[in-house]
Amino acid sequence: MNGLIPEAYAQAGAASPGGQLAPLLMMVLFIVIFYFLLIRPQQKKAKEHQAMLSALSVGDEVVTVGGILGKVSAIGEGVVTLEVAKDVQIKVQKFQVSSLVPKGTLKG
Repeated sequence: MNGLIPEAYAQAGAASPGGQLAPLLMMVLFIVIFYFLLIRPQQKKAKEHQAMLSALSVGDEVVTVGGILGKVSAIGEGVVTLEVAKDVQIKVQKFQVSSLVPKGTLKG
C-alpha cells in the first residue's frame, strides 16, 4: 500500500488517452526549441558575415580571426591582402576576416 500511487492505477496500468501522442509532441517541441535557439541565430550570423565580406573594399580596416589588425590593400577571389605596418603586407583567406573596425583604429 503506497500512499502516493492509487492502487487502481498501479495494478491496472491504465494509460492516459493521449499517452501515445505525448512523446511525439515532446520531440517536436524540442526540435522547434533547438531551431529557434541554436540553428536560426547561427544562420543569421553567417548571412551577416557573408554580407560584410561581400561589401569589403580597399581601405577598410579589419580584424582577422587570429586578432591581426590591418588595412585592406587588395582583394582577390578568396584572398585579402592586409597592410599590417608600413610596407608590411600579409595575405589571408577572405573568410578569416572577422569584422570591420572604425576608420582610424590602426593609428591609435
